[in-house]
Amino acid sequence: MMVPEPLSVMQVSVLGAGTMGHGIAQVAAMAGHEVTMRDIEAAYVDDGLDAIESNLRGGVDRDKVTPDEMAATLDRLSGTTSLEAAVTDADLVVEAVPEDMELKRETVAEVESLVDDDAVIASNTSSLSVTEILSALERPGRGLGLHFFNPVHIMGLVEVVVAEQTSESTLAFATEFVEGIDKTAVEVGDSPGFASSRLGVALGVEAMRMVQEGVASPADIDTAMELGYNHPMGPLELGDAVGLDVRLDILEYLREELGERFRPPQILKRKVRAGKLGKKTGEGFYVWEDGEIVGASEDVMDR
Repeated sequence: MMVPEPLSVMQVSVLGAGTMGHGIAQVAAMAGHEVTMRDIEAAYVDDGLDAIESNLRGGVDRDKVTPDEMAATLDRLSGTTSLEAAVTDADLVVEAVPEDMELKRETVAEVESLVDDDAVIASNTSSLSVTEILSALERPGRGLGLHFFNPVHIMGLVEVVVAEQTSESTLAFATEFVEGIDKTAVEVGDSPGFASSRLGVALGVEAMRMVQEGVASPADIDTAMELGYNHPMGPLELGDAVGLDVRLDILEYLREELGERFRPPQILKRKVRAGKLGKKTGEGFYVWEDGEIVGASEDVMDR
């Protein structure tokens, strides 16, 4: 299958208006592409568009974005709940739906039934097999993984995940797209957890075990990594930001694929069972208010 040459301006469709979806939509629009962001409910779409506007306004306040750049970016963005409306004319579709294999397979298959033959279909999965996701396609060579990092508008890396079926033209197209939105592309094979998630989750799970064993508090562990290793965010704060339920799902998948070193610790399982999923629920290893840490979780403090 032939994939189109990257265009100076493309029609990009992002499926999912959550943290990753609206971040991908924002950076694509800032780079000059026309972007449609789709989610299953209008409220989710509106929340995603509001988050983008808030990010851009923060950039203006910090002199990182000009008012004209903000206005132009918002003009290039639209939202919808219709999958057909979102993807019909797309040159590139990036799915950022929840980390569920069957949902992702169903999504890309439905997308393929609606897009042109030369449209590229990418998955933003952070750990699932892109090869398995793309096996739901009739033309799987048109697909690959584009793993963005949170927060998308700040983080400079995108893992370009090459599946068993990915064609050379698709890889070239995607790499040029990533570079065109001012990100650095690293090419990785489709191995469980890729490169970044596998290493990042390994660090995060060990930090959780340290809390569980009473080695140090979450704040002290995070500070050690931030100041001692120059990490922009400690592993426990990052886990809260990503979502502890997401962390648990990834660990269970990696344990199944790679072995017992990725066994989820009990402290993580207890928090997820209690609905303490991190920033999005207001409590994880930390207590959160208005998107900011205001203290440590009491069950962590008691350990």
